[in-house]
Amino acid sequence: MVLDIFERNGNTPLNYKQVSAKLNVNDSESRNIILEILREESKKNVLRELSPGKFQLLELKTFIEGKVDLTNDGSAFIITDDESETDIFVAPRKLRNALNGDRVKVYVYAKSKGSRKEGEVIEILQRNKMEFTGIVKLSERFAFFIPDDRKMMHDIFIPMNELNGAKNGIKAVAEITDWPPDAKNPVGRIKHVLGVQGENDTEMNAILAEYGFPLAFPKEVEHESEEISDVISAAEIAKRRDFRDVLTFTIDPFDAKDFDDALSFKYLPNGNYEVGVHIADVSHYIIPDSALDKEALDRGTSVYLVDRVIPMLPERLSNGLCSLRPNEDKLCFSAVFELDNDARIVEEWFGKTVIHSNRRFTYEEVQEVIEKRSNEYEKEIAKLNELAYILRDRKFKNGAISFESTEVKFKLDERGRPTGVYIKERKDAHKLIEDFMLLANRKVAEYVSKMGKGKHKYTFVYRAHDSPKPDALASFAQFAARFGYRINTKSDKEIAKSLNFLMEDVEGKKEQNVLTQLAIRSMAKAIYTTKTSSHYGLAFDYYTHFTSPIRRFPDVMVHRLLFHYLNGGQSANAEHYEKLCQHCSQMEKKAADAERSSVKYKQAEYLKDQIGVIFTGIISGVTEWGMYVEIIENKCEGMIRLRDIADDFYTLDEKNYAIIGQRKKKVYSLGDEVQIKVKNVDLTKKQIDFSLVQN
Repeated sequence: MVLDIFERNGNTPLNYKQVSAKLNVNDSESRNIILEILREESKKNVLRELSPGKFQLLELKTFIEGKVDLTNDGSAFIITDDESETDIFVAPRKLRNALNGDRVKVYVYAKSKGSRKEGEVIEILQRNKMEFTGIVKLSERFAFFIPDDRKMMHDIFIPMNELNGAKNGIKAVAEITDWPPDAKNPVGRIKHVLGVQGENDTEMNAILAEYGFPLAFPKEVEHESEEISDVISAAEIAKRRDFRDVLTFTIDPFDAKDFDDALSFKYLPNGNYEVGVHIADVSHYIIPDSALDKEALDRGTSVYLVDRVIPMLPERLSNGLCSLRPNEDKLCFSAVFELDNDARIVEEWFGKTVIHSNRRFTYEEVQEVIEKRSNEYEKEIAKLNELAYILRDRKFKNGAISFESTEVKFKLDERGRPTGVYIKERKDAHKLIEDFMLLANRKVAEYVSKMGKGKHKYTFVYRAHDSPKPDALASFAQFAARFGYRINTKSDKEIAKSLNFLMEDVEGKKEQNVLTQLAIRSMAKAIYTTKTSSHYGLAFDYYTHFTSPIRRFPDVMVHRLLFHYLNGGQSANAEHYEKLCQHCSQMEKKAADAERSSVKYKQAEYLKDQIGVIFTGIISGVTEWGMYVEIIENKCEGMIRLRDIADDFYTLDEKNYAIIGQRKKKVYSLGDEVQIKVKNVDLTKKQIDFSLVQN
């Protein structure tokens, strides 16, 4: 508090009386303590005594704000907002009950040990999360809650009247309600009982709760969605371009329930083709600032776990009103293109439409039509596929990168338990839809970006993707070279060209997943932003998300803004939309983490009954305590701990992505093939341990 006074007063020299007055301290005992503090801090070189009794901070910015990144031993690094600042180390006893991800104010010591800056937390500015999933432990007089989160180092004390019916050993969600200053553990209450540990529903709901996704829609939101009329009035149809007589169909996975995009196709008299990309008009049904709107924004996105979808919108909208089901009139927002034989755009149009889908196709059915030409719409599908191929080739020639990573799917029994694993294939039918969606997304972004000039550009929501950081790319190039792949880093175009060559060459090979994952990790992350920036991975100057408003809130914002501008509206508030973009980017990351967590759980569950079984795997990651191995046949990943490799003492060679034996110099490198045995599976931690089978 004393040092804070100097910081707040622009480091004006002050004596102990002035500091006392600013702290509203009047009694002589407290003032003497303040004088002692000033002298102590002066000895530590935090303050300097300019003249007798007058002190000043030696270095301003002794206080910084940042985010807590907890380590496994209970200490933390504070990640500052300023990227040029190094992270500040905080010892466990100096964390002041700060939890992982909390935003805190830290006092940084003027003299730090070695090159490492050290400090202590003096204030928790914002808690990252107050709810945790875990296990309830009951005794006769009190209860504790043991969180699943490995970075939550404290059990939560639960008063007996706050158990909400939870029994001993049950899995639940607890909320921290208080943390008295002198208490070792926080106090909380049980918010939801999830069920018996190890049951599929319990574990999937626990993952959702852990990442902050609600398990149900509030009654008010459900009620609001039920109140929306499903009748499309003649007056509404009159305002729209009518596509009900044009051949239109949807192409989706066989188990999809929400169809948010459809394609229409028409031969034009001049020999060209009209292709309509029709997107569910979600923004017609969701009124800004309504309960539905606020809930959709809070969620930000639908979440796709292994066995279920947690929709952004209630079922009445996502699977009913907004779903472009066949043989029903539906309201859409469309991007319509006149294309010539070279898939070049002759004319484009954006606006509200009404459609009537003739047919609901699955990807498999369309693939069969493409391969065997056996359907009443075979001519139209063949032409769309031909045009999609041209669009795709052009995109890659312009420098887009093709990341075809393998997607693992589980065969589940009626209780949700995995009975098998298979790799999801992406064929022409998937790519056909993707290429027309990319076209619509790109052209909508281009259209709005050209509105207004200079400083008067119109505010819009873009999907931006930065070029990779040179050091991350250099390190990946060095690793890829081991497999005989050369990455040319001279220019963005050359990088893309050599990455595409690698992706093509590696397809189907055992190292495909490792190399693809590493390449993706070396790339920047795509985000939502109002700043007009390009999409490196797709090689588009402008790009947005227009095509999935049922499952992504940014697309709803894009629809609203585009409609507003098409009707002559003024540019929207950029600061407001930038905040919404940041929130949506965060929710997208949380959804991806939740999805990964559900896959890890199912992988662990799948191998639980295969303890002792030997598999062939590929080394997919190396750390100072072990190496990760991905089993080739089922893509499950586990760890071999270095302490368990008995023939030598192994250490990490970080630069070369390798583990090296100190005596015999045996090397295990990323991408090497090894034999492993399933040693142990911990479902709670979603952890799989392997042991190395040595020849």
